Amino acid sequence: MERERTAVMYQFEKMDKKLLGERIEDELMRYIQEEPVEIGQKIPNEFDLAKQFGVGRSTIREAVKSLVSKGILEVRRGSGTYVISTCLPQEDPLGLSRLQDKYKLALELFDVRLMLEPEIAAQAAEYATSEDLEQLKLLRNQVEEIYRSGKDHIPKDIEFHTCIARCSKNRVVEMLVPVINTAVMTFANLTHRMLMDETIETHRALVDAIMDQDPVGARCAMVMHLTYNRQALVRLLKEHHKESKQE
Repeated sequence: MERERTAVMYQFEKMDKKLLGERIEDELMRYIQEEPVEIGQKIPNEFDLAKQFGVGRSTIREAVKSLVSKGILEVRRGSGTYVISTCLPQEDPLGLSRLQDKYKLALELFDVRLMLEPEIAAQAAEYATSEDLEQLKLLRNQVEEIYRSGKDHIPKDIEFHTCIARCSKNRVVEMLVPVINTAVMTFANLTHRMLMDETIETHRALVDAIMDQDPVGARCAMVMHLTYNRQALVRLLKEHHKESKQE
């Protein structure tokens, strides 16, 4: 009987600890979004966070580890923990956000994007309705405005690419939207704001071609958009490898 009571108490303690860890993770995420802590900025250290949330450092450590796995935080050895995204991936049925090597993942996702998105853009140019085009223009303008203001443009950028996919009127393509969204988010989290002008220019070209019902133009504009992004990612990957060798 005593052994059973001890086992039950142990299970409750494990459950309480798990619930506490999840609650602190939620609170830390809310702190990042509401403070706000901008992308590229460092969050307080473990000691300060533990004091702020009234928990032990081990609980903070687990919360940070979980947010790292979800692509929100990045731990940089000898420097601290930095915010690399301010939105949780709501649609990730394949669990891609849990893969640790974000640079490799981003390149692999680009391979998939190059297979899919130019043709999706071409179909959007053929099948988009007038209502679709109004929504696409609105999203393009909103992405541009948010980007120029220095705020987090990623959620609206994802809406923009999702809208293009839906303009294709292909139900299977719509089911692939979460993969495209994960690709957009992974890339944006790594590059931050380094391609603002290129993004704005190619977004405009994409929307213009789709509105002109020009499938070839839409396909080319999407290829150009992805090419700019991939070139930037390759440069970052080289720098990342160089830094890793120096450590």
